[in-house]
Amino acid sequence: MNDLDRPVWASLAHAPHLAEGGPLARRFRRDVNVFASARDDELASLAALQDLVAPGESVYVLQVPEIPVPPGLVATRTAQGVQMVATRPLSPLAGEGVVQELGEADAPEMLALAQLTEPGPFLARTHTMGRFIGLRLQGRLAAMAGERMRFPGFTEVSGVCTHPDFRGRGLAGRLSSVVAHTIQQRGEQPFLHAWASNRAAITLYEGLGFERRAAVQVAVLARPLTEVR
Repeated sequence: MNDLDRPVWASLAHAPHLAEGGPLARRFRRDVNVFASARDDELASLAALQDLVAPGESVYVLQVPEIPVPPGLVATRTAQGVQMVATRPLSPLAGEGVVQELGEADAPEMLALAQLTEPGPFLARTHTMGRFIGLRLQGRLAAMAGERMRFPGFTEVSGVCTHPDFRGRGLAGRLSSVVAHTIQQRGEQPFLHAWASNRAAITLYEGLGFERRAAVQVAVLARPLTEVR
């Protein structure tokens, strides 16, 4: 199976310093991200995935194949997204402000912006998954974008968000183009995910040079405080 079909597993398999689990199932450390994945859909792998989820806790699963729910877990939310890949060389777009690299000192602002705009799961240490950049306008972090899942030959563009006070200026597209261009300069292919219902985001990424590769399934799997029978 193509690594892009199970990007969470592929990323976890190549980032042991960010992962918990073993050869059958893994999850990101709890302060890094909420994604988890079984190696495959065999019963042993699904049981290993269940064991990584504590009672009262939930994880996100994202993959192209249909998502089987492991015994002992329940799906509290399911949705469909799209996976897109860059199909041509991308050039960074110009615009207002100076693009700057974001680091540890910017982490509180990054988390606050992500919590306000909800670009996807973003926790206190999500920024350690890859390089993040941002734009400051009027002394505030107006927009950011960065890298999330990665495995040989591919890096995901993620965490793209703009503060409501600065929307409509093309900041998300500009930062996405810079991140994707940097990935290509390393000899890798950028990819990303968007909700299938988010037509505006899909149109933006198509305009940058991304094309839809596949539909992806997303599920939030929770382990109840009491045993499921």
